[in-house]
Formats: sequence, C-alpha cells, structure tokens
Amino acid sequence: MTAHTSEPPPSEPPRNSLAMLAIARKPVEPSLYDRGMVLVAELGSVWLLTTRTFRSLVKRPFEIRAIVYQMEALGVQSVGIVAVTSIFIGMVMTIQFAFGLQRFGGLEYIPRVIVLSFLRELAPTLTAVIVGGRIGSGMAAEVGSMNVTEQVDAVRALGADPAKKLVLPRVVAAIIVMPVLSLVALCLGVLGALIVCAGEYGIAPGFFVRTSLETVHMTDLWSGLLKTPFFGYIIAIVGCHYGLGTSGGTEGVGRSTTKTVVAVSICILIADFLLTKILVAFLPA
Repeated sequence: MTAHTSEPPPSEPPRNSLAMLAIARKPVEPSLYDRGMVLVAELGSVWLLTTRTFRSLVKRPFEIRAIVYQMEALGVQSVGIVAVTSIFIGMVMTIQFAFGLQRFGGLEYIPRVIVLSFLRELAPTLTAVIVGGRIGSGMAAEVGSMNVTEQVDAVRALGADPAKKLVLPRVVAAIIVMPVLSLVALCLGVLGALIVCAGEYGIAPGFFVRTSLETVHMTDLWSGLLKTPFFGYIIAIVGCHYGLGTSGGTEGVGRSTTKTVVAVSICILIADFLLTKILVAFLPA
C-alpha cells in the first residue's frame, strides 16, 4: 500500500512584497524635461505642416471650390454664436463700466471706453476664442475621423497631398473669415452697449455715436483687425494638426477634439499678447 503524499499549499507572498509590486506598477509621471520635449515635437510638427500647406498654395489645381465651402462652413455658420455672444458682452461690459464710472460722475465716458475696448481687444480676441473653440474642434473631429477611417491614406494613395486637399482650404478660409466675424462682433457689441446706455442710463444714441467717433482713430480699428488673420491661421492649423495625428478610433477623435480646444484657446491668448506688443510699438497712437 503506497502512501499518498499531498503537496504543500503554495505559500502566499508576504505583504511587503505585494506593496512593492503595487509601487512598481504605478505609472511614472513624465518629468518636466519630457513635457518640454513633447512640446518641442508638437511645435516642429505644426511648423512642418505649415510649410507644406503654404507651399501647396501655388500648386495647381487651386482649391477654390473647397475654400468657398469651408468659408461657408466656418464663417456663415458661426455668425449666430458671434451675434449672441457679442451683443450680450456689450451689454454686460456697459453695466460694469457704468458701475465703476458712477462713483466719479463719469457716465458720459461709457461710450468712449466701450467702443475703444471693442475695437482694440474684445471684438477680435473674444471672437477668436469663442469661434476657435467651435471651428477648431470641428476641424479636428472631421479630419480625425477621416484619418482613423483611412480616408487620409486613400488621399495619399491617389497621389494627392493631404496638406493641399484637407489643410489648405481650411487655413485659407479661416484667415479670410476671421476679420469679417470680428467686424460683425464689433458692430453688434457696440449695438448692445448702445441699447443699454439708452435704456438704463439715459445716454442718447446720437451722443453715444458722436462721442465714440471723437475718441477712436483708424489705428484703433487696425490694431484689432490685423490680429484676426493670425488667429484664423492658429485655429485652422492647430485643428488640422491634431486631426491628422488622431489614432485609436472614436476615442482618439474625442481626445484630439479636447486637445484642440485647449491648445487653440492658449495659443490665441499668447499670440494676442505678442501681437499687441508689436502693434502698440509700430502703430502710432
């Protein structure tokens, strides 16, 4: 009769080993150097995409029909959000300036301050931030969906350049429509301020217009409008950059859209500071 020998049960690892294993599996946060290198790589990719896009500007065939289509999609369809935003910003800024100027008996200065603020800063920059979030994310989602479904690869297989077919029409359209949207925001924002001044503070529309025109100069208008083509370029090139770099299916499209909104807003504010410094230095007061 043979004796049955049972194997001893496997011993459990000590708790200290489990703790060390959990620490080892914890993801390592990227260092500041790694984040800086990622930023440099992103900037390099954007610069290469910009170079390819503007080189294709003079190559035939010219994408006139695609540019017109993008102008309608980016410009005409953004008029609604620009109108509502600028009117209410004009109203709110009027109330805020009136609250501060009432203490010094300076309500008659409201029209001058409002119009000057809209000309130099509010109309171009706020329009770029608000519209940029809409059209930039739309570009990233559209181009990103084409990338994950291999439509961009199909464009390359047919011998065409994605920078010319996909990026160039969006960049040119954004550069063209942003000054127009800024002018729409300027007119409607001033209109909203005029309505509040007339209804709340008894400032006649004629006095509003006359004092505003006496204060502002053409350089104030140009200092705002000259920023808008750069804002349009930033919105389009960032959206297309993240769209062409999309991977991972629908989840990747969502990530690219989120990155585009954040990057566009930050880049516009940084560019606004730099352009304002340059324009203040070169345009006479």
